[in-house]
Amino acid sequence: MALLRSIGTTLEMIKWEHSIFALPFALTGAMLAAHGWPRSMQLVWIVVCMVTARSAAMAFNRWADADLDAENPRTSIRAIPAGLLSRGFVGAFTVCMSALFVLAAAQLNHLTLLLSPVALAVLLLYSYTKRFTRWSHIFLGLALGIAPAAAWIAIRNTLDPRILVLTVAVLFWVAGFDVLYACQDAEHDRKHGLNSIPAAIGIAGAFWVARIMHAVMLGLLLWLVHLFVLGPVGVAGIAVVAALLLYEHLIVSPKDLRRLNAAFFTMNGVISVVFLVFVAVALLFHR
Repeated sequence: MALLRSIGTTLEMIKWEHSIFALPFALTGAMLAAHGWPRSMQLVWIVVCMVTARSAAMAFNRWADADLDAENPRTSIRAIPAGLLSRGFVGAFTVCMSALFVLAAAQLNHLTLLLSPVALAVLLLYSYTKRFTRWSHIFLGLALGIAPAAAWIAIRNTLDPRILVLTVAVLFWVAGFDVLYACQDAEHDRKHGLNSIPAAIGIAGAFWVARIMHAVMLGLLLWLVHLFVLGPVGVAGIAVVAALLLYEHLIVSPKDLRRLNAAFFTMNGVISVVFLVFVAVALLFHR
C-alpha cells in the first residue's frame, strides 16, 4: 500500500495527465508520416513512448530541482521538498520510466531504438539549463518539439526534413508559453541566480518575447500546411489555433498573472488537440 501511495503521489507530482501537451503533436507527426492512420500497434507504442518519456523527464526535473524548489514559496509544496517522497524513490522512478521508454522505442524500429538515448539526453538536460542560460525555454521547447519528428521516424524508419518544420513550430509554441509561465518566478530567480527571460529582461519584455515566439509558430504551421498540402482545412485549423493563442495572451498581462495556470495548462492542451483534429480531417477526408 505504501508503494502504491508513493506511485500515486509521484504521478500527481509529475502531472502525468499533461502529457496531452505534446502527445497530439506526436500523433500529428505520425499521421503525416502515414498519410492517414498509422497501424494500431504503432500508435500504441508511440503513446507509450510519449507517456514514459515525459514521466521520466518530469520526475528527473523534480529530482534535480528539489533544493531549488524548497527555496521557492510557490514550489516548496512539491512532493520532495514537502517530504512526501524521497529523492531516492523519485530517482528510481525516473530510471524505470527511462527503461520503459527505451523498451517501447525498441518495439517500433531499429532507428527509434538507436535514437532513444539521444531523446532521453535532450529531455533530461533541460532540467539544468536554467542554471547557465536565460534561454532554458528554448531547451524545453526542443524537448517537446522532437516529438513529431520522433513519431515520423517511428512510422517511416527515416527522417523527412519537412517534419522538422513542425518540430520547430512546437519548439516556439512551448518556449513561448514557458516564458509566460516563468514570469511568476522572475523576482525569485533574480535573487537566487537562476536564469530565465523574465528574470533577465522583466515581465513586460518577456510578454513581447512570448508573443513573437507564438507569431513565429503560426508562420511555421502555415508553411507546414503548404508542404503537406493540407488545403483549406489545414488553414482553418491554424486560424483556430491563432484565435486560441490570442485568447491565451488576452487573459494574462504583465500586471495580472492570476489566470496564468488557465493559460498554461488548459489552453495549451486545447491548442494541441485542435491542431491534431484539423490535420486528421485534412488527411482523411479532404485529400
